[in-house]
Amino acid sequence: MAKIEVREHESIEEALRRFKRALQRSGILSEAKKRRHYEKPSEKKRRKRIEAEKRRRKRLARARRGRIERGRGTGRGAGGRGRR
Repeated sequence: MAKIEVREHESIEEALRRFKRALQRSGILSEAKKRRHYEKPSEKKRRKRIEAEKRRRKRLARARRGRIERGRGTGRGAGGRGRR
């Protein structure tokens, strides 16, 4: 349960912002969204597999981008000089 105390001289908007942040950190909102509708075990498994694949592709792309930025792995032969 997310709980905050309104500080002295704190506006309602600021307190609400802190409360929303506390809710987000605790994971209550994401859990409520997940449980809004029933998800069959097979659907859950499929969703998890797809999410894992997305994460894997993202990591792979990030790793490739990092190598290229450092000057390695350009795929253009010796030294990465490219065509002349």
